[in-house]
Amino acid sequence: MSDLSRAMPVARRGCAQSPIESFLYFMNLELQHTIETPDEATICTTRRGTRADASALAAFAARTFTETYGRYNDPENLNLHIACAFTPVQQANELADPNVATLLAHHREELAAYAQVRRSPAPACVTGNAPVELHRFYVDSIWHGHGIGQRLLADVRAAALAFGGATLWLKVWEHNARAIAFYRKSKFTDVGTADFFVGRDRQTDRVLVMQLCDTNGI
Repeated sequence: MSDLSRAMPVARRGCAQSPIESFLYFMNLELQHTIETPDEATICTTRRGTRADASALAAFAARTFTETYGRYNDPENLNLHIACAFTPVQQANELADPNVATLLAHHREELAAYAQVRRSPAPACVTGNAPVELHRFYVDSIWHGHGIGQRLLADVRAAALAFGGATLWLKVWEHNARAIAFYRKSKFTDVGTADFFVGRDRQTDRVLVMQLCDTNGI
């Protein structure tokens, strides 16, 4: 589940740019994007994560999840979730998994955002062809509103296409109105609900989908 979920694609038609982007992702090359902030033109480098990133990613993921959802959850359940999802060992396993693409966005040497795209079973309400999941999407709070989320979501689309996806789906907490508005602006549509557990606490998520290609594939 993403930072905004508990994410803005490039404005383009269909999949015209996907072959080049897909090649870059799976060759683990770095992509540099110029992001205009109120203070400066910032170079944000996005790359595919490796096992060497596990400790830094685990710390970043645990911190951003806690900052975003800590006040809404019982501390015991929150700690159980973090102990399951955000340990260095768990992140190393996910980084090494060929069915998971972990995208890391850095400002200079600091991790500013990350996303995880994966092949995984979709809930029954996701009926589009070749579904690929946006599993996590987190932007550090100091970078909210500076365009990193928009650029990273475009990279997520490219990674999903590289997995052979035609439909991108995600789960978003039902009470997170800000996230739901963001995703709808980014062309996601609501198709149903699914459970999400924080520790032992079962919560309800909305399931949103985006078609990565139009019906003509152009």
